[in-house]
Amino acid sequence: MHWPGTIRQLGSDLLSLFSPPVCGACGTALVRGEQTLCVSCLMKLPQTNFHKMRNNMIEKSFWGRIRIERATSFFFFMKGSDFQHLLHALKYKGRSDIGVYLGKRFGNELVTQPDFRNFDRIIPVPLHADKLKKRGYNQSEMIARGLSKAMHIPVDTKVLARTTFTETQTHKSRIERWENVKSVFSANPAINLNGQHVLLVDDVLTTGATIEGCAQALLDKNPTVKISVATLAYAHTV
Repeated sequence: MHWPGTIRQLGSDLLSLFSPPVCGACGTALVRGEQTLCVSCLMKLPQTNFHKMRNNMIEKSFWGRIRIERATSFFFFMKGSDFQHLLHALKYKGRSDIGVYLGKRFGNELVTQPDFRNFDRIIPVPLHADKLKKRGYNQSEMIARGLSKAMHIPVDTKVLARTTFTETQTHKSRIERWENVKSVFSANPAINLNGQHVLLVDDVLTTGATIEGCAQALLDKNPTVKISVATLAYAHTV
């Protein structure tokens, strides 16, 4: 018998007995073999499959605004659904594991498509230093870390910075969101991205204002960089 491994497993089982891990979406206790999401929620995850579709609705939303090569989201965000709880837990409840876990599953899907295989680096949308200190982690970076595990592409957190603290984007219109973020991101002038293809990563895409602000900052310093976009969720607004 391999005692160290057995003891660790017993300790894990005891911990789970008194404080069982729960599904990040529905809150039910996970059983052995499940991780982060229960099988039921994983099966119901409303995937977009936009990575398989050129000129999908996300890509079209950037037409005439900013130069984006490809854009996709892993699943649809629906207000009031269990998956709203999932994203809330990722951002506000310390469940950084949700970002890594779903990012890895997302990455496993992306690498099946030629357009999403050959990036030079993955760049998460940055948080302001004050918000990062308060939250303890950047949820977009956690998603990027999961993508990196599946895609074997490095994450670079030194390229972009959020230089201005902005108020929440919730309940803002597209124009208000753009006004809120258009000048808050800056690209590191010491890092040359010209000629590279980067994957810009965020948690939720609604109007695309945050992605547009980040992409514009990258293009201002690196006119020939190619930018594609991947977000965990897409909240379509009419």
